[in-house]
Amino acid sequence: MKKLLALFAGITLIFALTACGQKTQDDVIRDLDEKLQEMKGYKANAKMTLKMGTEPQVYNVEIWHKDPSFYRVNLRNSKKDQSQMILRNDDGVYVLTPALNKSFRFQSEWPKNSSQAYLYESLVKDIIEDKSATFKETDKHYVFETKTRYQNSKMLPYQTITFNKRDLSPVSVKVMDSDRNALVTVDFSKVKFNTSFDNDAFDMKKNMTGAQLEVPVMGKEDKGFAVKYPSFELDGVKLTDEAKLDTEDGKRVVLTYEGEKSYTLIQEKAEVVQTLLVSKSINGEPVDLGYTVGAMTDNTISWTHNGIDYLLASENLSAAEMVKVARSVDVAATK
Repeated sequence: MKKLLALFAGITLIFALTACGQKTQDDVIRDLDEKLQEMKGYKANAKMTLKMGTEPQVYNVEIWHKDPSFYRVNLRNSKKDQSQMILRNDDGVYVLTPALNKSFRFQSEWPKNSSQAYLYESLVKDIIEDKSATFKETDKHYVFETKTRYQNSKMLPYQTITFNKRDLSPVSVKVMDSDRNALVTVDFSKVKFNTSFDNDAFDMKKNMTGAQLEVPVMGKEDKGFAVKYPSFELDGVKLTDEAKLDTEDGKRVVLTYEGEKSYTLIQEKAEVVQTLLVSKSINGEPVDLGYTVGAMTDNTISWTHNGIDYLLASENLSAAEMVKVARSVDVAATK
């Protein structure tokens, strides 16, 4: 009789553990999808760390999203007076550089066309679309490893995404290279779902003005600057010419790299726009370079960083190679 009771108790315990046990990967994915469908918007704060050079670069990121397609992402270097904002509203996608009083407008599907480590809905989409994603559960978290959808996915092919079990809010994202080294880390410090926004919360001019109160517009400065060189190396490609040209606004440097994968990199002091009446329209896509947001067309990437305008042009580089070269410019030491 005792053996029978013990067996019955064991079966009861197994049943109880099964009934109250860990959720499966499909269960959590379904919960995340339902959360996304019900959500009307959110505000989040995060710290983004880039480890692509000799020293890590840290950015504070503020994210706003209003369903279905309004976005405001403010990226600010934690040690330098520089910031950039990505804004999406009914008029298009804008990239704002407050210190230069510049705004660029894209006719783009951003952020749908690529992974975005700081956007909740992008992370959930990455998980849903990757049928080979792995999953584990800890005491407080759900952890997924998925493939990424970056333009340069060969450079950053994997990511680990951690969610809070309590409310499915994002905790951290680690974007990794092929050896599973984390090159980009996003740590979320605050996430508030279903927040409300003022009617003009995503207005371009209002956001530009507000950002300039934190990062003042640059004044007239010395037009000199330190030339930067890409650290990313392509086989058989070498720097063959460095031309320094005098312009009305200062100097322009043209670096020519020749080989099977030839390209040109132009650098010059960025001009501060005196009026904000018209945004420059760009036929291209916003591209995440890690330390800044650039504009990518079929044969070029242009971006501004630390008061310098950069233009990378090539008819031989693939899109992924162009992004790798552009990403490596800021982390490279000047010669």
